[in-house]
Amino acid sequence: MEWDWNFVRQIMPALVEGVKITILASVLGSILAAIVGLAIALARRSPHRLVSRSVGWFAEFIRGTPLLVQLYFIFYVLPDIGILLPPLVAGVIGLGLHYGTYTAEVYRAGIDNVPRGQWEAAKACNLSARQTWTHVIIPQAIPPMIPALANYFISMFKETPLLSAITVLELMNQAKIVANTYYRYLEPITLVGAFFLAISLIAVVLLRWLEQRYGRMEP
Repeated sequence: MEWDWNFVRQIMPALVEGVKITILASVLGSILAAIVGLAIALARRSPHRLVSRSVGWFAEFIRGTPLLVQLYFIFYVLPDIGILLPPLVAGVIGLGLHYGTYTAEVYRAGIDNVPRGQWEAAKACNLSARQTWTHVIIPQAIPPMIPALANYFISMFKETPLLSAITVLELMNQAKIVANTYYRYLEPITLVGAFFLAISLIAVVLLRWLEQRYGRMEP
């Protein structure tokens, strides 16, 4: 089978639409993962053992099961109990929860790296727990974490082809539809690889900049 540029021009609009959905799922999933990760990290530091242990068990369970299984559960099993989600929403939730458990460990490490003296200074200034977290701890903990968080978000982007399993019309699913419609796999699958490579390279450049900007900051 020879490469057909006319066919490439014909299928490119569908693939571009797939790229848009892929990027959208990655961005929304990253935002959710950042929020979920921070919530898990804070909950695991709770003085209440029931809360910290329950959240810890939940995080270990999510990390210990494949993302694809979790996507199937959210999209195909939850409707059995009355929770019906659109494919993209289910995909974003799956990505966000899965990677949120990994970003939680990044947050935990960043929080643990804040010098003990900062906690003591906040206590000496009679700051409340909320003020200590929002004005002292988190502003110092987050900047050094940014490169590691960005690394996980790049990994999430590379996992988005799994969303095709729950009918999200992202890049891989669009390519499969095109390939199965025209019985030509060379061009669509090759273009999928090219799109992912190009976007990943851009993300890597951004990651290197983040490492230079934040990676060596003192907490």
